[in-house]
Order: sequence, then structure tokens, then C-alpha cells
Amino acid sequence: MADRISKHALHGAGQSPDLFGHPKGLTFLFATEMWERFSFYGMRSLLVLYMTKYLLLPEHSGTVIGLQPVKGALETLFGPLDVQPLSSQIWGFYTALVYFTPIFGGLLADRALGRRRTVVLGAALMAVGHFMMAAEQLFLLALLFLIIGSGAFKPNISTQVGGLYAPGDERRDRAYSIFYVGINIGAFLAPLICGTLGEAAGWHYGFAAAGVGMCIGLAIYLRGLPLFPPDAAAHPCSASGAGMGGGQSARAEQKRAEQKRAEQKKPFDRSEWRGIIALLVLFVPMTLFWAAYEQMGNTIILWADARTDRTVSLFGLTGQIPTTSFLAFNPFMIFAFTPFVVALWARQAGNGREPRTIGKMALGCFGLTVAYLIMALAALSAGGGKASWLWLFGYFVALTLGELYLSPVGLSFVTKIAPARILSMMMGVWLATSFVGGFLAGYIGSFWSRMAKPEFFLMIAGIGALAGLTILACRWPLRDAWRE
Repeated sequence: MADRISKHALHGAGQSPDLFGHPKGLTFLFATEMWERFSFYGMRSLLVLYMTKYLLLPEHSGTVIGLQPVKGALETLFGPLDVQPLSSQIWGFYTALVYFTPIFGGLLADRALGRRRTVVLGAALMAVGHFMMAAEQLFLLALLFLIIGSGAFKPNISTQVGGLYAPGDERRDRAYSIFYVGINIGAFLAPLICGTLGEAAGWHYGFAAAGVGMCIGLAIYLRGLPLFPPDAAAHPCSASGAGMGGGQSARAEQKRAEQKRAEQKKPFDRSEWRGIIALLVLFVPMTLFWAAYEQMGNTIILWADARTDRTVSLFGLTGQIPTTSFLAFNPFMIFAFTPFVVALWARQAGNGREPRTIGKMALGCFGLTVAYLIMALAALSAGGGKASWLWLFGYFVALTLGELYLSPVGLSFVTKIAPARILSMMMGVWLATSFVGGFLAGYIGSFWSRMAKPEFFLMIAGIGALAGLTILACRWPLRDAWRE
């Protein structure tokens, strides 16, 4: 036990003994991310419905500050946009920019503030943005606060999970899977609470609930600061506070800062370049994956609202599933399926048959393909009417299994092969695959009201298949990048 604690002390400031086989800091990062995801997905569960059924209608859109210039700019690029295509485009740009700004959030942490200060800044900005969503006039400004705040928060919370473990610690993959479960507990509760409040009590109540969740996440993060990995300060201001540096002396912090600056000036060696190139090569298929995946909060929610028979009978009682509640299926299945997926990988590893990282990621894309083939069948079976909600259930099963084989594995992959001195920035680059993916998701979604639904879903299934095949094609050039 003493040896284990000493190894973690290199990575966590004042790291206390492990809890259930993992550092205690993982619990606080788990809870912080859970509440941040609650706020993020709570707002997103309402966003497309809010725009298409209320905000962008002629009687309300005139009150939104800056909407007409934004609409004019989009129409210059894409032609005339009715309510649904405009809603999809705004949703796509918001989703894209949320995942683009992490590049700058990573740079801000690596070069100036440190990861922990940057996380606090991002959480505060997001809390303000969620509360601003409760005022429809401030809609676009609120989205801007959320975009900037998420950029500061997202890459730096993820890299701190990896920093809790010594190099080569085999628990790191499992830690990211546990962390991913925490994310999805928040994402599960979000549509059930924020979505239900928004649909039943009023849109603005749902947005305000998301703001409360973000405030809770910020409070938890501040409470767990002493348990997190110390910042390798890149600026003297990062060494000025003992509280943020885990109680180490200012002189020790200054020395660490000087060492950090000296390290950053060295050119990358061959091994570091291999890691950077591997991540850049995977950028394209990851982008295609997210372009298809992100239809879940865009066109899939429109399908659930208008083209799904949401009637459920149980114990003689009949009721309707709220539209936003379908978005709880995916996160619920993530934390329900994760133990079985992790156990399967462990069993395969024991037999020497566990897929390599590249294989898992390709399988994730093919799972996504199956999900949209299910939706194409649902659209064919419904004809011009409504399809059973069980089709959506099957869609979320396939989508979730695909996600589990790709997303947490990808996060772990970044922390393994990215050069340590630019880890936060490379995590931001990895998350930026969702920038292009989100933009494409919005553009693809704008065809929803113009295409027959079976063809629309088949198109997205094809995108998922192309992503999987591209990843498999990367197997040979990436063979030297693995450090597993």
C-alpha cells in the first residue's frame, strides 16, 4: 500500500489512499463531470424542440437579440431556411463550437492558468449561460457563454483523470470507463428533470434547472481540489496560491514552472511525433462518427416528437412517454452496459483475444451503422403514420454499444500517446472532432424536412459505415503509435 500511495503522490497533490481500488480524486472528478453533463444535456434535450416549437416561430423570434443577422449569415451560406432547417443549423453550430473551443481551453491551461483554474473558470461561465437561457432575448448570448465555458472545462477535467495514475498503470482504461459512467448518470437524469420541467412547466424552468446543476458541479470540484493532480505551472501566477498547488511552497512551484518552460522549448522526438500523427490521422473517421451520432439530439428527437407512438401500457395503466425522456435511454444504457462490456474485455484479454484500440473504435462505428439501419426499418414500417417507440429502444441499444466501444477508449488513447507537455491541447484537438462532426450534424439535419425518412436514415447509416472502414484502413499506419 505504501508503494501504491507513493506512486500516486507523483501525480496527485496530497493524494489520499485509494477508494475501491482507485484514487479518491476520481470520485470528485466523477461527480463534477456528472453534474456538468446534467446541465449540458438538460439544456440540449430541450434546445431543438424549444427552437422549432416556440423560439423561432414568427411571433417570438423577433425578440431574440442578434437572431436576424445570424439567420441572414446562415442563409447566405445555405439558402433560405425555414424554422426546422434554421433550428438544425443553429443546433449544429452550437454543438460544433462547444467542441472546438476546448483547443483554446487546453492551451489556456497548458500555457497560463493551469488545468484546475481553467476548470473553475469554465464551470462559472457555463452556470451563468444556463441561467441566461431562461430569458429568450439573451438566447444567442447564453449560447456564447456556454460555448466558451465548455471549452475551458472539458479538456482539463478529462486529462486530470489520467493524471491520477502513474505511467503504465493498468487501471487507467477502467478509470475512464468509470468516469464515463459518471458522465452518463448526469446525462440520464437531465432529460428526466430538465426536459420534463421544460415540456410540462415551461421551457425556461428546464433551462434554469440546468443552471442549478452546473452550480452543484462547481461546488463539488472546489471541494475536491486537494485530491487532484498538481498543475505543472507554465506561468508564475499558477504558483502563487498554495491552495491551488496542493500546499507546496512557492519556490517549488516556481522551479516546476521553469522546468515546464524548458521542456516545452525542446523539439518533439520521434516517439512524440508518432503520437501526434496518430491522433491527427484518426480525426476524419472520428468526425464522421460524431456527425452521425449527434443526430440523436437533433433529428431523432424530432422523430420521437412527431413520428413515434409514445403510448405505453403497464399494469392496466396507459400513458405517454415525454418526448425528451427518450434521450435518457442512451445514458441509462451506458451505465447499465458498461460493466458487461468491461467484463467482456477482461475475459477476452485473459484469452488473448481482446480487440486492440483501433479494432474497438471500428466496432463502435459499425454499431452506429446498425442503429441507423434500425431507424430506416422503423420509417419503412411506419409509412406515413407513427412507429412504435420500441424501434427507438432498439436504436439506442445499438447506438450505446457503439459509443462504449469508441468514446471512452478514445479518451484513454489520447492520454497514452499524446506528448505530456501538450496533453491538454491534444485532448482539445481530439474533442474538436466533434466540432466538425457537430457542424456536419447540423447541416445533415437540415435535410430532415426535405427527404423521405427511410432515405435520410440510410444516408446516416452509410456515414457510420464509412467511418468504421476508414478506421480499419488506419490500422497499418498507426501500428507503431500504440503504448498499451
